[in-house]
Amino acid sequence: MSQSAAAAPVPRVSVADTPLRRRARMRLLRPLLMLGGIAVVAVVSGTLWLKGGRIVSIDDAYVRAAKLAVSTDVSGIVAEVAVKEGQRVKRGDVLFRLDPHPFQIALAGAQANLAQVALAMEAMKRDYQRMLRDIDARQAQVQADQANFDRFANLVKGGGVTRAEYDDARFRLAANQAAVESLRTQAQVQLARLGGDAGIDVTRTPQYLQAKSQVDEAQRQLDHATVPAPFDGIATQVESVQPGMYLAAATAAFGLVSTERVWVEANPKETDLTHVKPGDPVQVTVDTYPDRIWKGTVETIAPASGAEFSVLPAQNASGNWVKVVQRIPLRVHVDRSPSDPELRAGMSVVVEIDTGHVRRLADIIP
Repeated sequence: MSQSAAAAPVPRVSVADTPLRRRARMRLLRPLLMLGGIAVVAVVSGTLWLKGGRIVSIDDAYVRAAKLAVSTDVSGIVAEVAVKEGQRVKRGDVLFRLDPHPFQIALAGAQANLAQVALAMEAMKRDYQRMLRDIDARQAQVQADQANFDRFANLVKGGGVTRAEYDDARFRLAANQAAVESLRTQAQVQLARLGGDAGIDVTRTPQYLQAKSQVDEAQRQLDHATVPAPFDGIATQVESVQPGMYLAAATAAFGLVSTERVWVEANPKETDLTHVKPGDPVQVTVDTYPDRIWKGTVETIAPASGAEFSVLPAQNASGNWVKVVQRIPLRVHVDRSPSDPELRAGMSVVVEIDTGHVRRLADIIP
């Protein structure tokens, strides 16, 4: 071996690069990293907690719509059903008709009776005036009979007239006086029939008004034989009524679901209502249209839980009591536009209410 090879330098190993040194350094850094991670988690969690208290999310929510069991207050045979299942109708559109002939006949009879009453009342007014004239004539005859009777009473004392002539004069006077009283009684009865006013307009008499009310009722029943839609909506269960069937008064024919009066009914837990109030903005997501969001506002909050309106409310007086978080119904008004998809009653939705409440550290740090 040569001398130059023997003199080659030997490489030096740094103490910092040894595995022992690296392990020692990691032992020092591990607690710092753990503390740093805990701090980051705490900061992120605190931030989310502070910002997350204003939104209340409710998945126990459904679309509701005004519904009506279409009926009428008159009975009859169904003559026509003017709509089909699922047909959209506007307010005032005819839904179905009953056979109008019985109602038309009743109306004609009531109108004829009204005309007859009007004629009878006019005749009654004429009879009253005739009775007054008869009373005046009889009264004049009574005055003449009275004078004749007084004269005969003086003459009978001196023998100027016979007793029979005197009695005849007395009987004529009494008969005419009775006739006057009878006519006066009849006139009073006739005047009472005229409502106490001899010059009253026939159309204001009680008899005429009663007959007119019968005409109005017959006309109302004829009008109600044709049933219009009370609001815009969609007809449903139309097959339950068919032409030719008898429909009793107040019997439901079929259903009508409104397309205008639509809202969302949500049932949040009572613990979620702390900061919810009417007027709070709402976002509504319908399960049927997951990519569409509707805006709305909290319209009303029920004054009691749903259990309070049940037929048999829960009784917690017994010893077997378990506390259950109650749900308080609230109504959400949904802002809709003609281009929005159809919201149908019963659809499941998710409601997010922005209460505007901001949490503070003071809420958890005394």
